[in-house]
Amino acid sequence: MHVGRLWPITLCVLVGALMLVSCRSMPAGTSTASPFHPLNNAILLADNTAVDAQGQRHIEQEIFDYTFRLIEQAEQLVLLDMFLFNDFQGPNPETHRALAQELTQTLIAKKAAQPELPIVVITDPFNTLYGGISNTYLNQLRTAGITVVLTKLTALPDSNPSWSALWRTCCQWFGNKADAGWLPNPVGDGKVTLRTYLALINFKANHRKTLVVDEGDTWTALITSANPHDGSSAHSNTAVVASGPIALTVLQSEQAVLEFSAPHVLTQTPWPAGTGPEALEQQLSQQQQDTSARIQLITEGAIENALLAAINSAEAGEKLWLEVFYFSHTQLQRALVKAHQRGVEINVILDPNKDAFGREKNGIPNRQVARKLHQAGISVRWCNTHGEQCHSKWLLKQSKGEIELIMGSANFTRRNLSDFNLETNVRLIASQEEAVIRRALALYQSRWNNQPFEGAQGERHYTVPYEAYEDNSRWRRFLYQVMERTGWSSF
Repeated sequence: MHVGRLWPITLCVLVGALMLVSCRSMPAGTSTASPFHPLNNAILLADNTAVDAQGQRHIEQEIFDYTFRLIEQAEQLVLLDMFLFNDFQGPNPETHRALAQELTQTLIAKKAAQPELPIVVITDPFNTLYGGISNTYLNQLRTAGITVVLTKLTALPDSNPSWSALWRTCCQWFGNKADAGWLPNPVGDGKVTLRTYLALINFKANHRKTLVVDEGDTWTALITSANPHDGSSAHSNTAVVASGPIALTVLQSEQAVLEFSAPHVLTQTPWPAGTGPEALEQQLSQQQQDTSARIQLITEGAIENALLAAINSAEAGEKLWLEVFYFSHTQLQRALVKAHQRGVEINVILDPNKDAFGREKNGIPNRQVARKLHQAGISVRWCNTHGEQCHSKWLLKQSKGEIELIMGSANFTRRNLSDFNLETNVRLIASQEEAVIRRALALYQSRWNNQPFEGAQGERHYTVPYEAYEDNSRWRRFLYQVMERTGWSSF
C-alpha cells in the first residue's frame, strides 16, 4: 500500500480513539456520594509548618503519628490507599521525615506480629514511574506477605485526550521494564525508559489518601490530604478520622478500586465478618437519619457537586473559608465571585505554587486564579512556604445554624473534581460546638491570622498578604488557561 494512503486510515484510527477516550465513564462504585451517617467520635488532625519572627521553620505534625497508631492497634483488617508512597526527592531534598520507610516498617512489623491479619495497600503506578523503576518499599511489603495493588489507571477517563488517544492506540501495548532505562529519572536518581515519559504525560492518578482499620468494637477511617512521601514530609496537611458506618462506606469505596484494578484480591482476601454490604445496610437501617452532626463520603465528581452546592447556597452574612494547594476550577471561581457579590464573606488561602520537591515553579495556576479573585474583591492570602508545600484542600461554610466542612484529597481543579482522578473527601455538617468543627475553625483562623495553633510557643507566620506573590503576567495567564482547558498540565 502506498504510504500516502495510510494517512486517512491513521487519522480515522486516532479520531476514533479520541472519541472513545472522551466518552469513557468512571468505573462502577466511583464518583459517588454516600448517605449521611452520624458523626461518631470525629477528630481533625493537622500538620502545620510555619516560620517564627527570626525566620526559623517550625514543623508540628499529627497525621502520620495517628496513622501509625491506628495500624498498630488493628486486629481484623488494615486497608490503605495512598497516592505517593516513595522517597523521591528531586535536586534539593526537602525531607523532614522518612515517611515511606516509617510506614513500610510499621506495616511489616504489624504483619510479623499477626501473620493472619489482612493488610491491603493500594497505590498509584507513579510510585514505580509506571513500571520504569523498582520501588523498594512496595517490594518489601510484598516480601512480607502484604497485598500491594497498583491502580489500573487505564480504567479511568483521560484528562489529556489529545495525547491519551495516541498513547492508548500505539504506546500502552509495549508495557515497561524496571531499571532498564536510558533517560534521566524526572524525580530522582537513576534512569527510566521512554515508556515512563509516554505514560507520565497522560496526567492521571489514583490521588486518594485513606486508611480503614478496626478499632476496638468499631471501624475507623482516616481521610487526608497527606502522603507517605519523604519529599512531602514537611508539607502542611489536614485529616479527618471518623468511626462507624462512614468507615465501612470508605472500605466499600476502596473495594470498588480493587474491583477494576485487581479483582482477585476481593475473592482471595479474608475480609472480616461485618464489613460486607449487608453489614453496612444493617447499620444504615439502625442509624438516626435526623442527627444534627453528620458525615458523608464523597468521591470524584461528587466532590465537585458538594463544593458548588456549598458555595452557591451561601447567603449574605455567611462565611466561606478555603485553603487549597491547587485551585484552577473555572466553575468554582465563578461561584465564589457570585457569592461575594451576594454579600458572602470569603477568605481564600492558596499555596504560591513556587516549590515542587526541590524545583522552582512558575506560580501556575494559583497566582492567576488569585488575581481574578482579588480583583473581584475577595480576600486572598498565601501560605508562607519555604521549600515545603501548603498541601491542604478544604472548605468551611459558616451558616447561621451549622458549619459545613469539606476536605480530603481533592485539589480544586478540573482533573481532581471532574471525574478524571480518583479522589476521596468527606463532608461534615454540625454545629460549632462539635469538637471536630471547633478545631477546624481554630486551625483556619490560626493560619489566616498568623496565630500559634493550640498553644505552640512563640510567633508563627503561616500566611503572607496577596501582594507577596501577585502576578500580572499576561503570558502566564494565557498559559494557565491553555493548560487547564486542554489537560496538558500536572494540576
